[in-house]
Amino acid sequence: MHNYHLKFKAQYGSSDMFRFSTLWEQKLSETISSSVSAGFLTASGKYKFRYERRYPNGETAWDTTAVRQNGDIHAERIEANLFGRLNQGGWQVKGYLYNSARGIPGAIVNNVWRRGERQQDLNTFVQAAFDKNIGEGFSTRWLAKYAYYNTHYVNKDSTQLPVDNRYKQQEFYLSTANVLELLPNWSASLSYDFKWNKLNADTYNFAFPTRLSNLVSLATAIDYKHLKAQGSVLATFIHDRRSVELYTQHSTLSKLTPALFVNIYPFQGTFFSMRAYVKKSFRMPTFNDLYYTDMGNANLVPESALQYDVGFALNKHFEQGIIRHAEMHFDAYYNTVHDKIVAYPKGQQFRWTMLNLGKVHIKGIDVEAEADCSVGCGVTATLRAQYTYQDARDVTNPTDSYYKHQIPYIPWHSGSAIFGLSYKNWDLNYSFIYAGERYDEQENILYNHMEPWYTSDLSLRYQCTMLNAPCTIMLDVNNVLDQDYEVIVNYPMPGRNYAVTLSVNI
Repeated sequence: MHNYHLKFKAQYGSSDMFRFSTLWEQKLSETISSSVSAGFLTASGKYKFRYERRYPNGETAWDTTAVRQNGDIHAERIEANLFGRLNQGGWQVKGYLYNSARGIPGAIVNNVWRRGERQQDLNTFVQAAFDKNIGEGFSTRWLAKYAYYNTHYVNKDSTQLPVDNRYKQQEFYLSTANVLELLPNWSASLSYDFKWNKLNADTYNFAFPTRLSNLVSLATAIDYKHLKAQGSVLATFIHDRRSVELYTQHSTLSKLTPALFVNIYPFQGTFFSMRAYVKKSFRMPTFNDLYYTDMGNANLVPESALQYDVGFALNKHFEQGIIRHAEMHFDAYYNTVHDKIVAYPKGQQFRWTMLNLGKVHIKGIDVEAEADCSVGCGVTATLRAQYTYQDARDVTNPTDSYYKHQIPYIPWHSGSAIFGLSYKNWDLNYSFIYAGERYDEQENILYNHMEPWYTSDLSLRYQCTMLNAPCTIMLDVNNVLDQDYEVIVNYPMPGRNYAVTLSVNI
């Protein structure tokens, strides 16, 4: 038996895409092992697309076929890990570095192509984790992380003011989670998280923000016969500091967010269960939300929500018949969100428009189902499907023209389906993704309406052995039907595209 494992993976595809990655895993001793992985990606990002726009009366404004530009990318990544096993525990040390330079394809507005945005990123972090069981009834886990992110954004579009900005963000994170078994079916846990964030930039009149976050969570869980329940309360304390020229501003915020989760198993076994939860949640706007801009700082406030959910799950295995395993999950939910933070594009991809919606009511349904089948003659089939209905309406002010309108970029209906066939060393998969109609602005009027879009993807995989090494060859064909669609208005997506992948294990 080898003390090491090597894996090489190469991929070539449309838009001049070439990706290569490698993984080396090594057993250093009976209790210590390591892994090193690295990879790079390069692509021109060019692809043909059709750009069509119609006036509200149905007449054609533009109908053009062109090649998408400024979508190139060059990226490198390296990651190293060291793992250790202890008596009833373990530890891990990780180092990570990612460097990339890319173009940002601009919006196509009024048949004008904009492609002056460029972005470089250097993301790196180191972290260490430790976990251990102490005795029969107590376990603890610790995690520490330091991260550094450097972003360089340039916009040389001649129709806009030139921009050349650098953002340097640092983060230190410390976390601990501790669980105590009070009784065989009853446990309590105490968790603490500390986070320090700092952002520097060379933009005009920048705020140079610093944030200290302290989070304390107390939870208890019961697992008794047909009932599983968990209750928790999270206390969040935030201190922000901003310095603009000679003026320094401090702000503090504290929030309590309780939650209650209940699972009921009414029958013997676990093939059917019912669940429900109610919880409060709270989200601070990130530094990216607030300060990644060339025109001053966004005025965002924290988002808070009250969430309700009820659902059930079915999970059944069959010893005979075509269907060998079937599973279904159903959830219905209702959320009331105050100061909801939303983002949608307004001309630049680097920094979307960020704003608060005063009050949003969200109700919806999530349904997931899957089945594994034995067709016969060594052929197995898998079917997975997911459907979401979401009604998310802005109910802030009855005098607004968009009162009770669906919020931007949220479709009422969306879903996906995956169908797979396996025979010996061959696997064939078909994937379908659908997003229904939606609007790209707050007002649900004809001018802002976006048509539904869907894509179909195919993949064929063959596993074999070459020179005594297990290999996998894969062919991917995405957007098989060559659909013209836009996830974001004025940003056309690729048509039919291909990729071939070779993986080798040693």
